[in-house]
Amino acid sequence: MTTNCIKFESADIETAKGTGSISTLTFDLDITVEPIVSDNPMAPTHRVLGRSPRGRLVECGGIWKKQNRETGADYFSMTVRDYAFNANLGKAASQDDDALQAIIPWGPKEAA
Repeated sequence: MTTNCIKFESADIETAKGTGSISTLTFDLDITVEPIVSDNPMAPTHRVLGRSPRGRLVECGGIWKKQNRETGADYFSMTVRDYAFNANLGKAASQDDDALQAIIPWGPKEAA
């Protein structure tokens, strides 16, 4: 598996499970993502699970479906709480598999 990607079970990302990994200079984490069913439009679409030092699967973040304000296009955004890690998901470079999503990190905005 390529690092900083999630491989979903299908191209219907909103309802698919997936596995992947996130590697940065400060952490290296194998993740599992599971869809969440909710009537709340602000709820995440997925929970992000990682392994504790003792090997237990623990919830560590989420994935949300969002809409671009300018184009109206849907996209997915992810967080990993313990590392204050934020990222968007997008089609991985040089591939045609819509079920493979690159994890594209972005930092928090500076306070004005």
